[in-house]
Amino acid sequence: MRLLLSNDDGVFAEGLTLLHKRLAIEHDITVIAPDRNCSGASNALSLHSPLRIQQMQNGFYAINGTPTDCVHMGVNAFLEQEPELVVSGINHGPNMGDDVVYSGTVAAATEGRYMGLPAIAVSLASHEGKYFDTAAKVVASVIKRLPEHPLKQHQILNINVPDLPYDELKGVKVTRLGKRHPSDKMVKQMDPFGRTIYWYGLIGAELDASEGTDFHAVANGFVSVTPLSVDMTAHDSLDDLCSWLDK
Repeated sequence: MRLLLSNDDGVFAEGLTLLHKRLAIEHDITVIAPDRNCSGASNALSLHSPLRIQQMQNGFYAINGTPTDCVHMGVNAFLEQEPELVVSGINHGPNMGDDVVYSGTVAAATEGRYMGLPAIAVSLASHEGKYFDTAAKVVASVIKRLPEHPLKQHQILNINVPDLPYDELKGVKVTRLGKRHPSDKMVKQMDPFGRTIYWYGLIGAELDASEGTDFHAVANGFVSVTPLSVDMTAHDSLDDLCSWLDK
């Protein structure tokens, strides 16, 4: 299978390298990733500056843009043959609950789906990052099942893997997104020149980590697989909104 592999941690990230190593055993892979860490970039596009692509010594391609730029350029300009699947990751840290809104990892997969391709986002749900090989094995297993179970249109899979040895995983659970409390207030400081600067505060604690959520699955040693819709329409509100506007 022809795969386009990207991420948001940058072209030199350990998770990207190990995922490529694992998937290259069975697949034809092109890696196009940002030339720097773009965590939190979400679906940003570089509309006001030109994009440049450079091949690295290991064969990967680096772009001076966002994760979304990488996938868009790969599919729409750079690759001679369209990939059959977009894979984004392995992210160093979880992408669960509300975090998916800001995630460049998820956004790279979303861009693949916007361009008509099936797509998967995968994260190692720990900032320690000991067992990227576990997440790589999980992704390889999921990809093997895709021909028999194609992903639905307008959906991607968001996979979060506990940072455990592969043999210690409890299994796989299909989950919904959990929820967090609002993040802490921004931190106000002064730079060395006496100018005011601000830092984002800590992310909010888990608000909904009940059974059935991605938070709950990972905390209990299960791989979390959450289908995400790229169609943001609130379909269950259409009739109510029509009635309200008619009045």
